[in-house]
Amino acid sequence: MIVVEATGGLEQALLVSLAEKGLPVRVVNPRQVRDFAKATGKLAKTDKLDAQVLAQFAAMLQPALRPLKSQSTQQLTSWVKRRQHLVQMQTAERNRWHKERIAEVKARIQTHLDWLKAELKATEAELSQLIAVDEALQAKAAQLQSVPGIGPVCSSLLLAELPELGQLNRRQIASLVGIAPLNADSGQWRGQRHVWSGRVNVRKTLYQATFVAKQYNPIIKAFFDRLSGKGKPFKVAMVACMRKLLVILNTMMASGSSWKPTQSLS
Repeated sequence: MIVVEATGGLEQALLVSLAEKGLPVRVVNPRQVRDFAKATGKLAKTDKLDAQVLAQFAAMLQPALRPLKSQSTQQLTSWVKRRQHLVQMQTAERNRWHKERIAEVKARIQTHLDWLKAELKATEAELSQLIAVDEALQAKAAQLQSVPGIGPVCSSLLLAELPELGQLNRRQIASLVGIAPLNADSGQWRGQRHVWSGRVNVRKTLYQATFVAKQYNPIIKAFFDRLSGKGKPFKVAMVACMRKLLVILNTMMASGSSWKPTQSLS
C-alpha cells in the first residue's frame, strides 16, 4: 500500500501516475495523521518521522481506496477551483475598493475588478462547455439542477468535489461533507450536537443552495418552517435542511431519478 497525504492538490500528479500503473495508492487526511502521531507520542516532526508515522497509520487503520477521478472530472475540478479563486480575489478587491481613499489607486483596483468579472464569466463558460461535451457529466448536472435551489455553480462543485454522491448511504455522505451531528455525551450528561470537519467547499456551497431552497423548494421550505416552529435556532435548522437536501440529492443520484416535487426522496 502506498500512502499519500492530501496537500491541497499538489499530490494529484503523483496519484494519477501511480494509479495509471495499477499501484494501490491511498490518500489520507493530514490532520488525522498528525492526531495519530500525537496519540502515539510522536511529537517531533521531520520528513523521516512523517514517513514512519504515515506507514504506521496506514498499517493500523487500513484507509479505504478512493477511485481515481475520470479525466473529465479532473478537468472539471480544476475549473471549479479556478472559479473559486476568482471569486475570492473579487471579494478581496471589492473590500479594498470600498476602503481606498486615493482616487488613482481606487481606479487601478476597479480595472482589476473589471478584469476579474470578465475572467469569471469566461471561466463559467468553460465550465458549462466542459459539462456540455461530456454525456455523463451533462446527465448528472441535469439531475442535480432539477432540484429547486441547485444551480449550475452548485452542481458543478458537487460533481467535481463530491464524486461519492450516490455511492454512499445517507449517514456516510453526511459525515463526508461534515454535516452529520456528532455526539458530546459523558455518563448521564448529554452535550449539544455539533457538525465538524468534512469538505469545507462542499459545505459552504450546500449552505448557499439550502438558503435558496428554503424559499423555493417545497420540501426544504416545509422542513425549515417546521423546525423553526419548534423553536430551533436558525443555524440548527439550516444544518438540518442542508443534511436533508444532501440526502435527497444522494438518493436521486443513486437511483438515477430526477426531482419529484410531490414526493420526498429522503
